[in-house]
Amino acid sequence: MRRELAAAAMELFATKGYEATTVDEIAAAAGVARRTFFRHFRSKEEAIFPDHDDTLIRAEAVLNAAPAHEHPLDTVCRGIKEVMRMYAARPEISVQRYKLTREVPTLREAEIASVARYERLFTRYLLGHFDEHAHDDDANDDPLLAEVAASAVVTAHNHVLRRWLRAGAQGDVESQLDHAFAIVRKTFGTGIGAGRYEPSSHTSPAPASVSSQGEVLVTVARTDAPLDEVMKTIEQALRERS
Repeated sequence: MRRELAAAAMELFATKGYEATTVDEIAAAAGVARRTFFRHFRSKEEAIFPDHDDTLIRAEAVLNAAPAHEHPLDTVCRGIKEVMRMYAARPEISVQRYKLTREVPTLREAEIASVARYERLFTRYLLGHFDEHAHDDDANDDPLLAEVAASAVVTAHNHVLRRWLRAGAQGDVESQLDHAFAIVRKTFGTGIGAGRYEPSSHTSPAPASVSSQGEVLVTVARTDAPLDEVMKTIEQALRERS
């Protein structure tokens, strides 16, 4: 019913305009009574963003179920992808919603408030995953790094999502997100990762090492090592043994 009410609201907003549309009209278009509308939404403004509460829960579930070896920033990036999937599930309505929030200041403010909820969730998560060995300076910088990193992930997501919506929801938005997240990971990955791996010193260990046992090649790699570096190590070892 929430989705049906939201769809009816979006259609009316697109045809009549946001300000001119009433709750009674939205309820009538969905074939329900006014009181049914208010069982699901407190206002017509809320009908624009019907899924953010559930999406926030799903994003938190991603964080809670993260595998022990996964870099925390990668976990956060997977969490924010739940927002992208929410928009991608109904692309036509998402494009309409995007256009509408650009036109109505109160809706834009509501959208900003929703973004802040995700940032707070990710900041709290990252605060619990710092690598104490990576900090030579003031440990009081931890909250700053967590907040900036969380904001960077959300900003990268929103930048790609807006670009996708402006293009009419055309293109592979997930691969574009992965590219943006790789930039964030490279920029903010240092110092976040306590509990995921234990570096032996302040210097970064080799991404991968190789040993041979007869005709078998054994590779040991850090869980956060870039795949291309691991492959280069393997290729070099094979050349040396050929």
